[in-house]
Amino acid sequence: MLRMLSWLFGFAAGVTAVIVAFFARRMVAPARQPLWTSPAEMGMTFENVQFPAQDGVRLSGWFIPAPRDGGRAGATIILAHDWTWNRLGDAAADLLANLSGATPVELLRLAHALHFEGYHILMFDQRNHGESAAHPPVTFGQAEANDLQGALAYLHTRPEVDKARVGVIGFSMGANAVLYSLPLTDDIGAAIAVQPMTMATYAQGYARDLLGAAGGLVLPLIESTYAAFSGVRLDALQPSFAAAGGGGTPVLFVQCKADPWGSMEDVNRLRSATPEGQGPLYVDGNHRYQGYQYLIENPRIAVAFFEQYIG
Repeated sequence: MLRMLSWLFGFAAGVTAVIVAFFARRMVAPARQPLWTSPAEMGMTFENVQFPAQDGVRLSGWFIPAPRDGGRAGATIILAHDWTWNRLGDAAADLLANLSGATPVELLRLAHALHFEGYHILMFDQRNHGESAAHPPVTFGQAEANDLQGALAYLHTRPEVDKARVGVIGFSMGANAVLYSLPLTDDIGAAIAVQPMTMATYAQGYARDLLGAAGGLVLPLIESTYAAFSGVRLDALQPSFAAAGGGGTPVLFVQCKADPWGSMEDVNRLRSATPEGQGPLYVDGNHRYQGYQYLIENPRIAVAFFEQYIG
């Protein structure tokens, strides 16, 4: 009996160690998704571009110029993707996606709709993702704000872009990058923050949804391992502190009502902390990915919002 108990304990400890290592590694430096298509597949002319983040990290992306008769006079929209994605979104093609219920997110569909409305579009891979340079750890928006700052600076070099009329749509980590950027720049004319999150809240929901009751036991180990490798504690990542210095930038918040990973309460708190926060626009659904899909399926929401502020 003792031998059996010892074996079971050893097996459970081994499984726990594998789970902790897998998720901590995914948090510090996630596996990259390759690009699976390009704007040309949707009939859009584009340029492959590279530019530095504010702290010098090399970033790769696409600049998609507006149609010549677009009528937006240089207005431009940046798309900022989520953790583990790339500039195209999420292929949701691995085992974890199947286990978590993730579904493909095609940001190129949203880019096409905005392009059709006459906007220039910049899509880029954030650090540690896609074809951009590695610079771990992932900090879920805090360091990634440097990438958004670099994207804004790059747009200022393009004569066809009106730097006073630049909007951003950020998804989750990309939305956090928007919030962290607000006190650092006046160059964001308006932004849509799709499901930003306080990381400690998100991690609890994600672990509980994916691992059940075991999530509460494993999460502290994952958090401490991430902190040991990254030097960053999850509970120190507080986008609301940065958002409070957001000045006059209007930000529309979007959140799925029954998101098991995030929460309406958390997003409403982030909105309340943002001086010109609007919404939240609550989306019907019972999975976080339904919140991501909302603007893709309803691009007129984004168009109407940006028409108010960047034309």
